Amino acid sequence: MENSHKESGSISDIASKLKAIIETAVDGIITIDERGIIEAANPATCKIFGYEVAEMVGQNITLLMPSPYQENHDRYLQNYKDTGVRKIIGIGREVQGKKKDGTIFPFWLSISEMKLETKRLFTGIVHDLTEQKKAEHALVLMNKDLENKVAERTDKLADVVNKMLSTNQQLQHEISEREAAEQTALVIKDALEKTEIELRKALKKERELGELKTRFVSTASHEFRTPLSNILSSASLMTQYTLTEQQDKREKHFQKIKSSVTLLTGILNDFLSLSRLEEGREDVKYDDVDFGLFCLEIAEEMNPFLKRGQHIFVRHPQESMVMKMDKKLLKLILTNLITNASKYSDEGAEIHCIVKIEGKKFEIDIIDEGIGIPEEDQPHMFDRFFRASNAVNIKGTGLGLNIVKQYVELMGGSIKFKSTMGKGSTFTVTFKLN
Repeated sequence: MENSHKESGSISDIASKLKAIIETAVDGIITIDERGIIEAANPATCKIFGYEVAEMVGQNITLLMPSPYQENHDRYLQNYKDTGVRKIIGIGREVQGKKKDGTIFPFWLSISEMKLETKRLFTGIVHDLTEQKKAEHALVLMNKDLENKVAERTDKLADVVNKMLSTNQQLQHEISEREAAEQTALVIKDALEKTEIELRKALKKERELGELKTRFVSTASHEFRTPLSNILSSASLMTQYTLTEQQDKREKHFQKIKSSVTLLTGILNDFLSLSRLEEGREDVKYDDVDFGLFCLEIAEEMNPFLKRGQHIFVRHPQESMVMKMDKKLLKLILTNLITNASKYSDEGAEIHCIVKIEGKKFEIDIIDEGIGIPEEDQPHMFDRFFRASNAVNIKGTGLGLNIVKQYVELMGGSIKFKSTMGKGSTFTVTFKLN
């Protein structure tokens, strides 16, 4: 009886914490029954739509929808109950909502279904996109302004270049008359050409920076949204499982939250690494590293993060391989490559880390049994933000391999790969013996 009382108290504490999380969540959380009737809503929902909780509870969810969503919603619920075919449940998408004052606004909606003993409920996570849309619109205007400025500078540069070319022609005419001025004219012509090249490079760099900012904002927005929605959804659903026999369901949602936090941490690390590299703040600090033992340590650290049934096999020469390496950068390189090998391989697949000496070089091969890389995508695999066409449904920022390549080159090494669709990939990192 004493254990039962403790466990009940623990469940009560968890329920209280989860209720506090829902009540203080910045995103709206709404629960409806299978008829579309609102059963619960958190304070964030009231703030977003302008209603009090009492005004929404007991009303049909179409109260919060403009046309045509309003007319189609009940029909969609009925079709789902009749056929079981999902269109939006379990899939987040952008929709429009209607506030109490009639204002139409955009928001991101994620819907999940939960089946209780006597009925089933649907929980919606509402993330107001109004400010994001304003920011995106402002960014578009800024890009247009930048393009106009670039075009204006290009026109001015064209005028300058034309004037320079005119001056150059005049100098060449004088050269034909005065042999002594020939060397001066050549020097001026060379200077003009160098100036033109430098100006064109500056303009190209300016355009690339604009594109990089746009892709950064887009990638960060997309990659952060899904794990955050998963965390909110799992936290909301856990409040429904208050019984002891529902511990498995609670544990499942705990694992989802843990996985989403790990994903967010990886994304932030990628962005921070890219920032340090761009600003030149990533220094190489060499130290003695026994490479075989180092690889075994990395494999042991990575094993808990692999998919179910996956395992890392390390093979290295028997003799000691002590090298001058940067341990921190080397760890980032290996963990990134091993993480990719796990991510793009099925459960139960093998991952091999092979260390070998080839002449005056030593190599590390990371070999997986994954989905492989399409041949047409292979030339771009080290480009920033690039994702292979067969990996669009697998989470990632497209920065990992670009960062790995820069780290390898910082230590004077090189990286290459070979891959076959459906059979796997081998990434080879090479360093000189020292």
